Amino acid sequence: MTISERIKELADKQGKSLQKVSEDLGFGVNYLYRLKNQQPTAEKLTLIADYFDVSVDYLLGRAEAKPINEPIDLAEVANSDDDAIFDSILSAGGRPLTEKDKAMIKLVFADRWEELQQKAKDLKDSEK
Repeated sequence: MTISERIKELADKQGKSLQKVSEDLGFGVNYLYRLKNQQPTAEKLTLIADYFDVSVDYLLGRAEAKPINEPIDLAEVANSDDDAIFDSILSAGGRPLTEKDKAMIKLVFADRWEELQQKAKDLKDSEK
């Protein structure tokens, strides 16, 4: 798949035309259409990647599509036996989680998840 095809696919997933994406990025109206026959500059490739929340490597066909800011399912993390997950995606005040931090997170999500969801729902309902 070419860069142009990847951009078109990403635009389609967001329900946007290439013209709209070009306008949003401040490019000429037909810029993205012209990528069928030319390569974008590194600067423009970076802007496009940021716009679609994908890596430049994905646009270049060197990596699978994966959002850069992919949502993290804290319940899944807390219930995982893989401590490397904690170390790679979570921190506390900018520092790595301690074993105590990890244990507390696991307890909150394992034992009280439904209770916490209900409290959040109650708070949201009371704000209305």
